[in-house]
Amino acid sequence: MPVINRITEFAADMKSWRRDIHKHPELAFEEQRTADVVAEMLNEWDIEVHRGLATTGVVGLLQGQGGGERMIGLRADMDALPMQEFNEFEHRSVNDGSMHACGHDGHTAMLLGAARYLAETRNFNGRVAFIFQPAEESIGGARVMIEEGLFDKFPVESVYGLHNMPGIPAANIEMRPGPLMAAADTVRITVTGRGGHAAMPDLAVDPVPIAAQIITALQTIASRSVDPLDSVVVSICCVHGGSAENVIPETVELVGSVRTFQSETQDRVEKEIQTICEGVAVAMKATADVDYQRGYPTTVNSEKETAWCADVAAEIVGADRISTDTALDMGSEDFSFMLREKPGCYVLLGNGTEGGPGGCSVHNPNYDFNDEIAVTGASYWARLVETLLPA
Repeated sequence: MPVINRITEFAADMKSWRRDIHKHPELAFEEQRTADVVAEMLNEWDIEVHRGLATTGVVGLLQGQGGGERMIGLRADMDALPMQEFNEFEHRSVNDGSMHACGHDGHTAMLLGAARYLAETRNFNGRVAFIFQPAEESIGGARVMIEEGLFDKFPVESVYGLHNMPGIPAANIEMRPGPLMAAADTVRITVTGRGGHAAMPDLAVDPVPIAAQIITALQTIASRSVDPLDSVVVSICCVHGGSAENVIPETVELVGSVRTFQSETQDRVEKEIQTICEGVAVAMKATADVDYQRGYPTTVNSEKETAWCADVAAEIVGADRISTDTALDMGSEDFSFMLREKPGCYVLLGNGTEGGPGGCSVHNPNYDFNDEIAVTGASYWARLVETLLPA
């Protein structure tokens, strides 16, 4: 069964919604305009609207045919990234320092498209919760929605998400049961020495070369402390220290990201970071304070729900255009918080390959969501509901 004809008929509307959201990006927990747009459309289609979870979250609740009480959840994220857009097309961001560089504008538009179709047809028995979530990028809006009672107010039996993915052919759908995306933790390391004059380093304890030694030593965690068949990334991405070319600073701060799949590996990496930082610092007459914060957990798809999603995806795009063994991704996703609470599946929807529309990487100032895949995504959502909650 191909994409849904009725959804194809309003593809231009989805494109318009998407580009309007792209033009007016909003950062985490500030998605007020976006939430207003979403709520207005859901109200227009006679979908029950609930607002306020995680400040700007919106949940639409739709009852299908009959009085079925079963409920499933479909989730899209709404927030943008704090970065400047380089694109010059008409729908480029009008908000300086804010850009939809990850396709959340497209995710929102596709879920709206599915909601419109399902509200028109109601060809299912049960209820659907359309979850429009704020603050996916680094803050964890999914966690906040759950803490504020998302699954108490909307007791779904399973929950489903998707993300566009440049590098995968447009409209192909990929997934895998079990771990899909990595856990993401944040580490902050403060190296403290003794400040002094740049011309008199013997009278100081310079934290700059000590920080450099720590950065290098941390790379041995992946190469020498973890099973070579396991996956771990330790990336120090921020180095802050010093204020003048002739002053040895008192401190240097390092900030980085740690990605793992296994909880045992996560525990080991945290311990190794502490040991390395303290050891290097002591050996060079300084101190190192390590603040390790657990962030997003591993995104883990449940097997039964992944099999269902694969069957539906095959109906929409054809069996030759899906994969149920996609590669593990060291990126992270706060939909993982929802999958810790409920069974479900997170899939990757191809945005296009290099050199074609949608091939530019996410989190790039030249990125744009490929509007040509919106019909596929919305059809997948709608057919998933009709399949899991048959009329």
